[in-house]
Amino acid sequence: MAATPRAGEPSWRTLLLLAGLSLVWGLNWPAMKFVLAEMPVLTFRLLCLWLTAPAMLLIARLGGERLGVPRRQWPALIAVSFFNVTVWYLCTGIALTLIPAGRAALLAYTMPVWVALFSALVLRERLGRRRLVGLLLGMAGIAVLLAPEAATLSTAPLGTLVILAAAIGWAFGVVLLKRFNFSRSVAQMTGWMLLLGGVPLAVAALLHDPPPRLLALPPATLAVFAYIIALPMIFGQWAWFKSLSRLPGTVAGISSLAVPAVGLLSSALLLGERLGLAEITALALVAAALGLVLVPGRRPVAESASGAGAAARS
Repeated sequence: MAATPRAGEPSWRTLLLLAGLSLVWGLNWPAMKFVLAEMPVLTFRLLCLWLTAPAMLLIARLGGERLGVPRRQWPALIAVSFFNVTVWYLCTGIALTLIPAGRAALLAYTMPVWVALFSALVLRERLGRRRLVGLLLGMAGIAVLLAPEAATLSTAPLGTLVILAAAIGWAFGVVLLKRFNFSRSVAQMTGWMLLLGGVPLAVAALLHDPPPRLLALPPATLAVFAYIIALPMIFGQWAWFKSLSRLPGTVAGISSLAVPAVGLLSSALLLGERLGLAEITALALVAAALGLVLVPGRRPVAESASGAGAAARS
């Protein structure tokens, strides 16, 4: 008989989903840096959202689902869209103009701390020893990377505050999404959230950015932009919300720490960015954190015995 995971433990399918998500979102950071050299930040963020949203809704429709959200669920959907999409995309976009992109990404991934806090307050989730140690190890890895940049960040407090607001907004949106039970599929709800969350960005882009000229972009930039839409956005958004529906908020938040680790490695390989002792130490700490929260621990003897008895009775 195949072993079934205990409550709150990820199955192998969820682990594969998280691995794919970490890979495409990690590679997204150097990809975004490449595209942002040719495209304004707000326009880029808006296009990502509004090109992905119809694709997600089409996936839901092709799956035989009727599009539409029950009227009673609209307030919850608007709230989740605001925190999980609008705040994240707008604040990260602004922060990228104020502080270095790599360090902005690292500050953004303080989100597991806020997810753990909000999950305890709103969802009454128990953190537990393994998750607590994993959280501390993961955040220690982020701290190792940020320590050399403390002086730089202190000279740009606005950028630091804005990116922290993005992390807090994302985390609160994650907890709200766990709190509300939506009656539509992951694909459809993701599409509606991206569509609604992009409305404030559309207003900001109209007021701040020049009209987009996609066809005038170099072919390499268009190719990387297409990659961003197809994998980090369409697949990544679906995979994130799918894994979030299967995992406690704290576990999903801590598992996201793999993203900046992949981002560091891919930036070093693709952009020639530095990969020294601090980066390697941080990767080791993040790997240890992921091992603690994603790899199942040993079952207590009593639990194993009762499980065997149940199997014998069946």
